[in-house]
Amino acid sequence: MMLAHVVLEIREAQVPLLSAMLLGGCAAKFQRVLRVGSVDAGLGPTALFPVQLRRPFALVTCAVELACGIALIVTAGGLGQGQLATAARLATSLLFLVATCALIELRSSRPDTGCGCFGDFSTSPVSARTLARSALFAAAALATVGLPPLRAPHPGADAARLLGIFAVELAVIAALSPEVGEALVRLGYSEPCELRRLPAVRTLAALRRSSQWRKRAGLVTVEVPIDMWRELCWRYVVFPARVGDRDAEIVFAVYLRPHRPLIHSALVDAASGDVLAWPASPPRAARARPSAASEVGPAPASSGGPGCGSGPGGTAPPAPSLSVAAPGSGCPGRVSVPADHGSGYPALVSPNAPRISPADDLPFSSDL
Repeated sequence: MMLAHVVLEIREAQVPLLSAMLLGGCAAKFQRVLRVGSVDAGLGPTALFPVQLRRPFALVTCAVELACGIALIVTAGGLGQGQLATAARLATSLLFLVATCALIELRSSRPDTGCGCFGDFSTSPVSARTLARSALFAAAALATVGLPPLRAPHPGADAARLLGIFAVELAVIAALSPEVGEALVRLGYSEPCELRRLPAVRTLAALRRSSQWRKRAGLVTVEVPIDMWRELCWRYVVFPARVGDRDAEIVFAVYLRPHRPLIHSALVDAASGDVLAWPASPPRAARARPSAASEVGPAPASSGGPGCGSGPGGTAPPAPSLSVAAPGSGCPGRVSVPADHGSGYPALVSPNAPRISPADDLPFSSDL
């Protein structure tokens, strides 16, 4: 009596297991279709058919697996005694029997092709383990024919016995499944950055959110990059820039990482390609009032004698090219540069203004 009860519990356990296998296989195939973008690009018995029939056969196979998996769940309860439950379980048995025969043919005619049972995880050639697993599923489906409606196990011994049945059968299925090893390999696999695919749009979005862009955007003259290329783990983005009266280019090196990538920048001459020093950043007060920064008032009396930065009549001369007062001349150290309203840098910059250290950025010739 006890043995008959255990056999009945084993037969009842096949219904949820088979449904989970069918729905899992269908989901894995659908995930492969989304990744590859083609239904007929799958593995398995589709390779036995002509090219024009592979797509319809793949669609029919996925639809049948999905229908059988759902039907097993629907007929597990109150509908488990009717003809609908018998038809669903017989259809599942027939599906696994046909799959076993197809795998035997595939192994003999295309020994290098995987079974495709679980999408990309089933790339290994069909082996004796794969055939044994398919035959086991067919026998399990036949064992469910004629079962009464499933009932929830009673807490205690019945529930523990059912969990033990599930654990043993799952261990057997794992031992017969080469997909388990493939899944473990993929879990421990980290894609090298040289092979990482990252759209250029995401690179530009990360660049415009970075502190490097905020520091250098005042020099950029065009918002659209004029060049972009990739070298191994880095993507290089080039923007035209202007420093004083010189045409230049800013090269950003963005590390190919989805989140918070490392970014370096370099300023190069547009004509010669020589690396240039970054210009001094304007004072914060000058940034807030750019109109005041572009005007120079009369020089104070203590600033030195005539010729120390004041023109005739005590007015400032027109902004000349870069000039620095000589040490010991009695004139305060000031640097005058041409006012470039497009770049946001003032005509006069105090020597006490905060400057960007060369250590803030690696030179373009460094190991980016």
